[in-house]
Amino acid sequence: MEYTIEELSPVKRKISIVAEASDVDDAIARSVAYYRKSVQIDGFRKGKVPASVVEKRFQDHIYQEAHQALVNAKVGEALAKAALEPISGIQFVDDGGALARGKGLSFSVEFEVLPTFELPVYEGMEVEKEKAVVSDEEVDAVIERIRRDRAELLDVAGEGPAVDGQVAHISFEAFEDGKAIDELKTDNFDLPLGEGQALDEFEKLVKTVKVGQTGEGDIAFPDNFPAASLAGKTLKIRVTVHAVKQRKLPEINDELAKQVGAESMEKLRASIRDSYAHSRENAVRSVAQKKMLDKMLAGLEFPLPESLLDMQIRTLIAETAARLEQQGKKLADLGKSEEELRKDMYKQAEELTRIQVLLLSIARKEGLSVTQAELDNQLYRICIQTGEDYRKVREAYERTGMIHTMRDRLLADKGMEAAFAKASVKEVEPMKEITPVKKDTAGKAE
Repeated sequence: MEYTIEELSPVKRKISIVAEASDVDDAIARSVAYYRKSVQIDGFRKGKVPASVVEKRFQDHIYQEAHQALVNAKVGEALAKAALEPISGIQFVDDGGALARGKGLSFSVEFEVLPTFELPVYEGMEVEKEKAVVSDEEVDAVIERIRRDRAELLDVAGEGPAVDGQVAHISFEAFEDGKAIDELKTDNFDLPLGEGQALDEFEKLVKTVKVGQTGEGDIAFPDNFPAASLAGKTLKIRVTVHAVKQRKLPEINDELAKQVGAESMEKLRASIRDSYAHSRENAVRSVAQKKMLDKMLAGLEFPLPESLLDMQIRTLIAETAARLEQQGKKLADLGKSEEELRKDMYKQAEELTRIQVLLLSIARKEGLSVTQAELDNQLYRICIQTGEDYRKVREAYERTGMIHTMRDRLLADKGMEAAFAKASVKEVEPMKEITPVKKDTAGKAE
């Protein structure tokens, strides 16, 4: 095999390969042998069909698969000899055409690589990380939420109206231009007041209606209201208050702890503290790592591979589409063309790509890699979340090249962990004070 390498740009390479006739013949022979084991042809026992018959009958498929196997093998061989590691899908510039016995094959591919630049010194780099502190007040707040979830609702004597801290048992309906909106009609609904579970204007309306009576008012829905069909509209809402209730909170004791699966209140509090500490440690660690990244990237210049930049832009657009979908909206609702969206996302994508290039370069310096088992684990997680078949998901990721993106993300994460492990990390007190739990007029935590 002969090959030549062209440097098309600091991050783009072209390899031209010439495979010998013997390589072509061997690739065809291996493909024929594979088919010969599995095909069934009348008049022959399975696995006993003459190679010449198999090749003639399935030539198109055999030669196509032999072509793919040959170029993959030769590209891999050339990359290994040249010590090149593509960071994007390999694109054929010239696939060499159809295979023919006794003839060699010439083909060319292009791909991108990481830029070459001097990595910043991250060994011993000073980085501050906040302590993962969990206050007693935060644990108390969780206990109070547990109490509220298991509280008994008791009717309040009198006509009302309900006030903050109470629960209004209501029915309501909405009207637009005098016509009822069926999807906004709800009967016998418990609404806790003063907890931000409904629009402020709606709660104000409820707090004007006495028990057994009906009131109505115009409610303006904000432009960012989750239900897209209601966003920005002003509707007439009619509310009937059936009862006003008050929570009777359970005692803070071991019995309450057992209701949520803990052996005792002491162990429940310890479990809550551990959970908060773990989450907070991850959060403060991420913040510290971002600070370290900013330090390493400061003043660092290198060209960005277009494939990585394009992938970041497409990922950001996809994430935007997913968020809009949760709100009942679509990308088209933004009123922007794809070109405009890409332009909007460019600066953020550029920053993310710079981070990715740096971390991938660190990972390679540290000799890190991603195993197939790690990729499989990520794919299995996706399958669990989506309920899709593993084989179909894996084939889709491999077919679209997203498997390379997944591998790069995992490798970049490893690069970050490796750099952070070698930094000089100093723990500091949290910058923000913990907000105490509010108390109601009866001295109970809200």
